[in-house]
Amino acid sequence: MTVDTAVEQLRDLPYQDLGFAKLDHHRPLRTGWPEVVFGKGKTPEQIAQIVSAMKGRGHPVLVTKTDHAAYQAVLQDTPEAEFHELPKAIVVPAPQTAPLKDGIVVVTAGTADLPVAEEAVLTATLMGNDVTLVSDVGVAGLHRLLDQLPVLQKARVIVVVAGMDAALVGVVAGLVSVPVIAVPTSTGYGASFDGLAPLLSMLNSCAPGVTVVNIDNGFGAGHAAALTAAGATGADTSGGE
Repeated sequence: MTVDTAVEQLRDLPYQDLGFAKLDHHRPLRTGWPEVVFGKGKTPEQIAQIVSAMKGRGHPVLVTKTDHAAYQAVLQDTPEAEFHELPKAIVVPAPQTAPLKDGIVVVTAGTADLPVAEEAVLTATLMGNDVTLVSDVGVAGLHRLLDQLPVLQKARVIVVVAGMDAALVGVVAGLVSVPVIAVPTSTGYGASFDGLAPLLSMLNSCAPGVTVVNIDNGFGAGHAAALTAAGATGADTSGGE
């Protein structure tokens, strides 16, 4: 790059002040992965400005929990942006120079859990992983899960996404010898209390090796899974150049 371009990028380290947001461009140097934008509560214009400031730095840009209005605003200055419908996420891709790594499996109890599961898949994929998704294998039809046992037993880390009673987590953790990251979802009827019931169920799992993230936090689970898988192999998690 030119000297002027280098100075322009160095000027924004360790962060860039947009007035309404301070973008942590230094984060990839500290953690191996750039800041991710939580879209909920931000205006489309704010999201568009943030994305414009974050793109082109050698890493993908990810906006979670967003919508089509924000995507249309982003497209004005970032036409290469992509919208992922199920997880309601915006992605600005970056060159993927290294081959994707196997080892992460994401499992859902039901089809209604797919939006959160897809957020986990998308996050881990952007961090350099070839993620396997196993959907709709809840304990109401246990034979569906057992059919996938060979897939589960090849994993280095498993993300289990479930609402309702979340019983799937304990069953999966009792069948494998790798870490299980549990994601409670807000899927369910009234007594699920928008995900509180499955959250408490997962926290009380009698199976060892289970770690629980927040309700509907597919991003957190995917990120943790990528770090766990990388720790098992000593791999880079930057997801770009």
